[in-house]
Amino acid sequence: MIQLEQVSKSFCAGDKEIHAVIEVSLDIKAGEIFGIIGFSGAGKSTLVRCINLLERPTAGKVLIDGIDLMGLPEARLRKERRKIGMIFQHFNLLRSRTVYQNIAFPLRKSKLSKAEKHKKIISLLELVGLTDKMEAYPSQLSGGQKQRVAIARALANDPKVLLCDEATSALDPQTTKSILNLLKKVNNELGITIVIITHEMAVVKDICDRVSIMELGRVVEEGDTAEVFAHPKERLTKDFMDTASNINKIYELLEEKHELTQLKPGEKLVLLTYSGGNAGESVISHLAEKFHVQANIIFGNVDILKGKPIGKLVVILSGDSENLMKGMQYIRGRNVQMEVIRE
Repeated sequence: MIQLEQVSKSFCAGDKEIHAVIEVSLDIKAGEIFGIIGFSGAGKSTLVRCINLLERPTAGKVLIDGIDLMGLPEARLRKERRKIGMIFQHFNLLRSRTVYQNIAFPLRKSKLSKAEKHKKIISLLELVGLTDKMEAYPSQLSGGQKQRVAIARALANDPKVLLCDEATSALDPQTTKSILNLLKKVNNELGITIVIITHEMAVVKDICDRVSIMELGRVVEEGDTAEVFAHPKERLTKDFMDTASNINKIYELLEEKHELTQLKPGEKLVLLTYSGGNAGESVISHLAEKFHVQANIIFGNVDILKGKPIGKLVVILSGDSENLMKGMQYIRGRNVQMEVIRE
């Protein structure tokens, strides 16, 4: 559905040239929810604006459904842009117009009759759960309600693609959850391809099929969300994973020399990562049964990503050295990733 080929975008700031996006290539499939994540200044918002040419790339190609937007005359580009809806962090609603009028705004040049427009607007209000707010003004709405109006407005022209630029960053966690559930509903019921720009790993793990991680204008890692979350390759990706998990707390406890991390002779402090099929196996209990190795769980974290369980446990293993070695070999043989933190 979306193909970016070696897309770059540069800006001039005085006599200095800023390279916001550098040779990014992405292939986003029809009907998937794709996440682009990065810390502030990574270039992700500039990249998403290159998809609908709100920012025209300095170099590269942007293809939507096989059509290269870069080569289109202005009138044709405007027509193709109607297939791409967009929502923003701060909603961008028209303050002097009601909820109904805000959703109607993109339809002002539509060939639909007045009755057809009304029917469409009512159906969109029902989709986002705001039929009782159609005569309200933005100032009378909560942040979550404003974003629901923005989503309905973005869907008015029946787009094939919905771009979400930090769409939940201004919302509290509970409201964020409700907006993500609405986006899942839009994706499932309408089949719209959704691209989500965010700096929050929790958003990506909750909704995205695949994810790209950006740093300094480049994509440094990309893949299935569950796989990237379970087995991050780049240091930056690992840092993002830590923001959505409590497992990194173990390193703080080690620095503090907390009593939980104090080992007796021969013991090992390990981090176990379960993913996919092995997440439901009784590896810990088998250690005691088969190898007489005791496992004291310090703490753990389990997530469900796109139906796949991902788990991390911090464990102290104890037993005689030979049994301990056999037990650790057994763990690795079950495709459980194991990192020895201290011994």
